[in-house]
This record gives sequence, structure tokens and C-alpha cells, in this order.
Amino acid sequence: MSTLDAKKIEEAEALIGQTDSAANEYAKAGMYFKAATAYRIAKSFDKRKDCLLKAIDCYENNKSWFHAAKSYEQIILLAKETDKLSEVEDYANRACCLYQQHGSPEAAAAALDKAAKMTESKHPDLALGFYKRALAVVLIGDSTHQASEFASKVSRILVRLKKYEEATKALKKEISLNLQTKSYGQVGRLVVALILVQLTLEDYVDAKKTFKKWGNRCDPQEVNTLQNLLKAFDDEDPELATKMLASPFIRHMDWSTHFYLKMCHYQKEIVK
Repeated sequence: MSTLDAKKIEEAEALIGQTDSAANEYAKAGMYFKAATAYRIAKSFDKRKDCLLKAIDCYENNKSWFHAAKSYEQIILLAKETDKLSEVEDYANRACCLYQQHGSPEAAAAALDKAAKMTESKHPDLALGFYKRALAVVLIGDSTHQASEFASKVSRILVRLKKYEEATKALKKEISLNLQTKSYGQVGRLVVALILVQLTLEDYVDAKKTFKKWGNRCDPQEVNTLQNLLKAFDDEDPELATKMLASPFIRHMDWSTHFYLKMCHYQKEIVK
């Protein structure tokens, strides 16, 4: 143990020893929080977490919901540092509830967003839950623009997880939100994505309905590609379908690869 670590542990223990004489719960929470900071510097992770949990209890006893939520966010960061991402879900949801109780939906959504980004790589299912809840939180606050951003994240993870049925619903929701915010430039690409997902599900009828309903939101290149792609499926023409799927704007969609390969496989099945 280094001299600095020993000094910080001594500092933390001194702060904890003073908590019994604290003037009130808020002051006691502050002491535990400072002790947690000292333990962080000393890399004493378990004791840091214990102090943060005690600080949260004190903040909640004092009805300081915002500070309690911020302390939970510190535990979430600790879970990342110690590679215990499975613990993030409980603490992120608690932080969200406390922020909402305080009347801070923006902070609640931000906490969920941070947790999602933290877990998305190794635990996409967990991140999906965070993004869904963040979407629900901002919709309560009628923040349509922010809701469209979370809806986009939900759609992308659903496609990544190959949950195509659910992805179609999410994409329709995303289209609706972008129409509400008059973000028409986004709608065309979302229509393309929705039709690709529907064709991945081999749901040609719904794909045609989508094109009929929202095709006018697409630019000329998108319209031409979708018309030919739908024709290829209708005519069972794998060569035309493969050519359309290779269109630059489809291949460059940042999350299209997940269903591109499956659709190419489907086209090969037609040939047999």
C-alpha cells in the first residue's frame, strides 16, 4: 500500500467516525460521500461502495432525492471500473426513479442513457431495456425530439439482436416521432429500414403497405431502389434483389448489415 493510499484510508475512516455526531442526515450523507471519494483514490472499491450506499440512505432519509440519485450514478461508475456491469441495471433504475421523484426527467433519462452506453457492447439486452425506459421517461415529459433519439437507439439494438418483429414496431414509432418533429430528412431512410426489416421477415404484404403509406417521404433514389426491391421479391428475382441490396445508400446505412446478410440468404433460397 502506498503512502497516499494509507493516508486516504485514514482520512475516510476519520470521516466515518464523525458521522454519529453529524448535525443532520444531510450532513451525515456528505461525510459518507467524502469518505467514498477518499476510498476511491485509495482504490478500496468495496468500502467506497459501502459508503456510497450509506450516503444514499441518509439522503433518502432527508428526502434529498437528487443527491441520492447522483450517488447511485457513482455506484454505476464503480460497477464499470470493477467490471461488474450486471449490477448496473438495479442501480440505474433506482437512480431513474429518484430523479423522477425529484421532478428531473431529463436527469433520469440521461442516467439511463449513460447506463445503456456503458452496457451496450457486452450486454445489449440490458442496454435495450435502459433505452426503452429512457424513451418512456421523455415521452411523459412530452420531449418529442429527445424521444426520437432514444427511439432510434431502440430500433438499432433490436435489429442487432435480430428481434425483427419488435423492430418493425419500433421503427414505426420512430417514423411517427420524426414526423411530429418535422424531421422529414430522417423519415425516408427510416422507411427504407422498415421495409428491409419487413422483407427480412418475408412479410412482402406489409412491406408494400409501408411503401404505399410512406413512400412519398423517400427521395427519388430511395423510391427507385424500393420499387425495384419490391418488384424483385414479387417476381422472385434474386439477381435484381441482390443488385438493389447492394445500392450504396443501403450498404452505407450504419446498421443495415444485420439484415442485409439474411436477406441475401433468402434470395439464394429462392433460386433453389
